Amino acid sequence: MTRHLYIRNQRLKNKDQLNMIFTSITHELLTPLTIISASVENLREREPGYKKEFDLMDLNIQRSVRLLQQILEASKASDGRLKLLVAKGDVMSYIRETARCIIPLVMKKGIQFDVRCNPKSMIGWIDTDKIDKIIFNLLSNAVKFSDKTNARILLDVSTNNYYDEVIIVVEDNGCGIPKNRQNNIFETFYDGEYRRFKVIGNGIGLSLTRDLVRLNGGTITFESKENIGTKFIVKLPIGKEAFTPEQIDESNMVNIDNVQNAIFDFPYSTTDTFNAEPTNQETDDDKYRLLLVEDNTELLMLMKLLLSAKYKIFTASNGIEAINVIQTTEIDIIVSDVMMPEMDGWELTNKVKSDSEYSHLPIILLTARTQEEDRKKSLLVGADDYVCKPFKIGDLQLRIENIVTNRRRIQSEFSSKSMEEIEEEQITSPEQELVAKAIECVKRNISDSEYDRNSFAADMGMSSSSLYNKLRATTGMSVSSFIRDIRMKEACKLAKKNPSIRISELAYLVGYKDPKYFATSFKKEMGMQPSEYIEKLFSSNAKEPKS
Repeated sequence: MTRHLYIRNQRLKNKDQLNMIFTSITHELLTPLTIISASVENLREREPGYKKEFDLMDLNIQRSVRLLQQILEASKASDGRLKLLVAKGDVMSYIRETARCIIPLVMKKGIQFDVRCNPKSMIGWIDTDKIDKIIFNLLSNAVKFSDKTNARILLDVSTNNYYDEVIIVVEDNGCGIPKNRQNNIFETFYDGEYRRFKVIGNGIGLSLTRDLVRLNGGTITFESKENIGTKFIVKLPIGKEAFTPEQIDESNMVNIDNVQNAIFDFPYSTTDTFNAEPTNQETDDDKYRLLLVEDNTELLMLMKLLLSAKYKIFTASNGIEAINVIQTTEIDIIVSDVMMPEMDGWELTNKVKSDSEYSHLPIILLTARTQEEDRKKSLLVGADDYVCKPFKIGDLQLRIENIVTNRRRIQSEFSSKSMEEIEEEQITSPEQELVAKAIECVKRNISDSEYDRNSFAADMGMSSSSLYNKLRATTGMSVSSFIRDIRMKEACKLAKKNPSIRISELAYLVGYKDPKYFATSFKKEMGMQPSEYIEKLFSSNAKEPKS
């Protein structure tokens, strides 16, 4: 008996120590976040041109603060330090206004969201901070598991016959909770179905919600059927007599104009630009094309913003969207998160690398998993590199540049070869065979100025995006660059055969209508004007000894 008491006391002592650590760390982290927030506001005033960047900083500061506050609340709840302070006000109006904050998120995910309050107005006593957190956790939980077509969420708020209780029902038609998981969903740090359905969770939300409901003297129950949906029912007393004098704040009223924006604090208007379109209309075909795959809208926006100066950017929010982009768009490099809904980064990598059409595409995985087996798995499924979260954008860019540098080395080696050297090479691999076929297609249409990437892809028997991917991998060039390079190589070959050929005639023979444009392209590829090249040929021929 004594040993059992000792063990129990030790557990309680360890729990108290853990709570103290949580509290201490949370407070320590909140201080620098406050300083960063103040600094951002100062910079915003001095540099108003960087509004998007400052909005991103503010957003993530707010979210970090909210998460830390959740941890702090959970710690307080576990050791009885969480206090209630209720004020009088229109309960229905406050809940209705609080729920409006989630509208941007449900719009973004295409979820039908309804709020019903009956009666529309009702005076009662509530702790607004606790109500905010209860509604936020229940609604955000419903959103996470409502990804199917025709998804809907209902927030139904009513009262009892005595008007001294508020009944909050959050109902969705999402994936539901399997029976074998239902006994554990209110446990702290229980991850539920987050891994199965590939959504983000920290295991605090529902546990804290239960504690907050209990603190209010209320009850929380749920009904759930797998693949049909889930309903949470929260009942909270709102009569003054339900609270002790210490819990009642007579001096303040509930202010519905000051609802905490805890549900979703990122403007919807900033998310509607996230699709598979390039960030700019860069006309240079040689600019490398990045596909960024990330389900966190803010991180996706930040990466897109910072990388678009050097690369042409395409985006997707999960693996399934990414596959669609890869199959329909010319892509050079894929940068993908690991943990995503629908199809995660490992599945995406495996799918791409097992498809002969796209297996050559380099993939960099972003992972919050730091354990060695997770890193090994990233490489085993075929990832070319990985970056651990949190990461510096410079580290990611360095890995991207390593891949780009390798591609440019391949391009330089191919460009430096003359047509004669290429034609003399022995074909010993499928890659060389593809390049030989591609060269033959271009040479067969060398004088056709209308011969473009679509005609080229049709002659090669593949889609334009597939042709682009193959040529980029084997020669380091885009389709347009490859056609131009072969035209220039053929021009050099023709000039060597006939050094007295006129520049205009040479231009027409290799598919250029405008000799001036031909001269510009020639200089870009060969580093000199056609006239200079031909003059060098004359000089070289003059120096050769006559037989």
